[in-house]
Amino acid sequence: MYTIHDLFDLTHTLAGDYLARFTYPWEALAGISDLILTLGPALGADYESPAPDVWVHKTARVAPTAFLGGPCIIGPDTEVRHGAFIRGSALVGAGCVVGNSVELKNVILFDGVQTPHYNYVGDSILGYKSHMGAGSVTSNVKSDKTLVVVKNGEEQVPTGLKKFGAMLGDRVEVGCGSVLNPGTVIGHDSNIYPLSSVRGVVPAGSIYKKQGEVVEKY
Repeated sequence: MYTIHDLFDLTHTLAGDYLARFTYPWEALAGISDLILTLGPALGADYESPAPDVWVHKTARVAPTAFLGGPCIIGPDTEVRHGAFIRGSALVGAGCVVGNSVELKNVILFDGVQTPHYNYVGDSILGYKSHMGAGSVTSNVKSDKTLVVVKNGEEQVPTGLKKFGAMLGDRVEVGCGSVLNPGTVIGHDSNIYPLSSVRGVVPAGSIYKKQGEVVEKY
């Protein structure tokens, strides 16, 4: 339930062919920067390059106070709002919202993703039309600095990564003020209650109310 093909429709991102090489989405994190540097120069005349290794579609709306650090790609009809901080290694798809005081680092945002208010998203992949409620964040490093393990009940999957935030499947809704702990994987079409502290695997089509209370959505 936590492979790339379980979580995502790969037709909704420029990274589709790249992601298809892997079994688990976190395996793709290490190569995001190189992917952007490969894709960027080939994007064509519909994109402008306002800074080195930065490509912005001509229909995107970027506030003058936003910071775009390379390498990054900002897709068509995407809005990057006042005070957004894109640190780099960010592939942002079409029709996305990167809101005020939002920070992105080493991420893939599929088309239609919304991170509109005070979000931190690092070392993460957000699927098609997923949404981070105001103040919800990914926590990408464990407090004891050990390597992240994905936990699904009694099953534990070592990732070999020190930095790994969250993988959100398509159309996931994360409630306001929630923290997605390192190694969180949320299946497509699931909802997370506001003010949740989430860890491990949340099945597709679920409602996460609190730790130990996850119910089927339908």
